[in-house]
Amino acid sequence: MPFCSHGARPSSSEKIIGITGTNGKTTVSNMIEDVLEDNGIDFICNRSGTNVHTGIASTLIANSRFFGKPKHKLAVFEMDERSAPNFFPYMQPDILLCTNIFRDSYKRNAHAEFILDILNREIPKGTRLVLNADDPLCSAIAPENDRVYYGIDRLDTDKTVCDNIVNDVPVCPRCFGPLTHDVVRYHHIGRVRCESCGYHSPAPDYRATDVDIEHMQMTVEKDGRADVYPLANANNINIYNSLAAVAVLREFGLTPEQIEKSFRKMGISETRYSETEANGRKIILHLAKGQNPIACSRAFENIRNAPGKKAVILFLDDYFDARHTVENTAWFYDTDFEFLNDESVVQVVIAGARHHDTYVRALLAGIPAERIVHMRGENDAPAAVTPEADTVFILYDVYTIRLANEIRQKLLDSGKEAASK
Repeated sequence: MPFCSHGARPSSSEKIIGITGTNGKTTVSNMIEDVLEDNGIDFICNRSGTNVHTGIASTLIANSRFFGKPKHKLAVFEMDERSAPNFFPYMQPDILLCTNIFRDSYKRNAHAEFILDILNREIPKGTRLVLNADDPLCSAIAPENDRVYYGIDRLDTDKTVCDNIVNDVPVCPRCFGPLTHDVVRYHHIGRVRCESCGYHSPAPDYRATDVDIEHMQMTVEKDGRADVYPLANANNINIYNSLAAVAVLREFGLTPEQIEKSFRKMGISETRYSETEANGRKIILHLAKGQNPIACSRAFENIRNAPGKKAVILFLDDYFDARHTVENTAWFYDTDFEFLNDESVVQVVIAGARHHDTYVRALLAGIPAERIVHMRGENDAPAAVTPEADTVFILYDVYTIRLANEIRQKLLDSGKEAASK
């Protein structure tokens, strides 16, 4: 992004908010932007572009005057963590949020510490960080930078032992000794301490002290003050997303009252999660980023924990690799398919070019063969769904939202047809 050194670079008088991390970037960015817009704050963002350097560059160019002076005083950029070397040398965010650090697709980031090293090298020294205190990797980023932390107090669903295949922080990150887990939430997210060297999870500045799922709200404490904010979704990842957005917006200067009022108008983007109903059956679209074992594992656990009898349609093939029927499926074995081995999940429907590979992984997870249906053609999936299920989850990759919507429409049409008989 060298053009930034030739006039398109935001001047030092402008303010930049950056959002990075493995999972949750887009959701948190959208929440922050919605709140700013609702409060009449003028800004630019790369919401309609990409989160790599080309998307940020095109956003800056489109919002600069002829000689490069920015048209706006504030920029909000979702920033791909892998691409940090391509934009941090040319711009310094005033506030940078890191949501979490996990392993991602094998092609881009098969190891969480690879990304941690990139961020440690590239984050500008003067940037104020907003970090997840419950992520031992994320909370350790750029230790010399000014920072605030956010975290969630103990939840009813917390565990004492990790039941996920992947845990990227199995030992103390400081002395490599054994860790004591006071809270295990999922994978390496939780509260830890080391009896050998004294390492421990940092205390959050923004604490979600009371997460009330029944009333869909959370209480956040900061400097002795407690404020209540509505939640758009009850799963743990979206609670973290909401808390992260609160922390960034408070650091930017908005009041709790401004944020709370705007939160009440928001929902999760329908490209990430949406619910519809036909003939008494729920049809739920749920993003499960392809080749990302953590994102898929979180989706699988959400399905297991959802009430009722559930059928799951899996479209996990990579959109681009599937064109050539070539894909590294090793990530299946980092993914917790075991969460779908639950009596409440009455059927797993697998469709796509790699359906045989996914079928084998499902069997190895212990899912009974009689509960699994698999096929090459994605459009054949709706007809295979059992009537026994009162909820159907459609899990899809980032680039297959159109396919997911087509499948949902077929299920809705069949539900309406059944209701009219």
